Amino acid sequence: MAKTLAVIPARYASTRFPGKVLADLGGKPIIQHVWERAVRSKADEVLVAVDEQKVFDAVCAFGGKAVMTAKNHPTGSDRIWEVASKSDADAIINIQGDEPFVKPEVIDSLIDAITAADAPEMATVVVPCKRAEFENNPNIVKVVLSADSYALYFSRSMIPFLRVGGTEIETYRHWGIYAYRRTALERFVSLPEGKLEQCEKLEQLRALENGMRIKVIVTQYSSIGIDTPEELAKAEAFLASLQKGN
Repeated sequence: MAKTLAVIPARYASTRFPGKVLADLGGKPIIQHVWERAVRSKADEVLVAVDEQKVFDAVCAFGGKAVMTAKNHPTGSDRIWEVASKSDADAIINIQGDEPFVKPEVIDSLIDAITAADAPEMATVVVPCKRAEFENNPNIVKVVLSADSYALYFSRSMIPFLRVGGTEIETYRHWGIYAYRRTALERFVSLPEGKLEQCEKLEQLRALENGMRIKVIVTQYSSIGIDTPEELAKAEAFLASLQKGN
């Protein structure tokens, strides 16, 4: 039976929000919220990949498992591979360290996909989103799918373009959590940065440029990624609403 490893990359020096993984959210650091949800998934093991001692200590303090990694990794995938390469896991799940409301059910859907008999090389998640809600926001990545639910392209621009007289179709926003077969992740990090990747600043385009297929899981669940202090304030309000609901 395939062994699954979930890795949460938690880089301290975020450009837009330095130290965000340790920022307080409802009395806990953001990274603790992510950890607590990840360990409720089917993953056989959950590790936090850190690059600062203060993050390592914080993770250990709340009972998590942290692994110190190099500070100079060019991408999160490289950081994850440093951890995964020392593990015997057959499948690796990449869970963003700034997604405190990630659903264990979404992680499980990725695990099911990447451990199936016909498992793809990679899998990721998208959420249906109305065109008007995200078409002018380059920070929200758009995705178009093939008929068999594989990614055709990811872009910061609105895709597909709706021409006057054209027929509207379902549009999707990308949720940047991934599952990899071990061999696929090893290959991915060995590939040079692609031209499309350099243009859009989306590392998943490196996979598509090199013929790697990415299975796409459509979910109705959504989350709040925290990239700025303003988004942390929104997350606080969302957490308060969840607690009030309970």
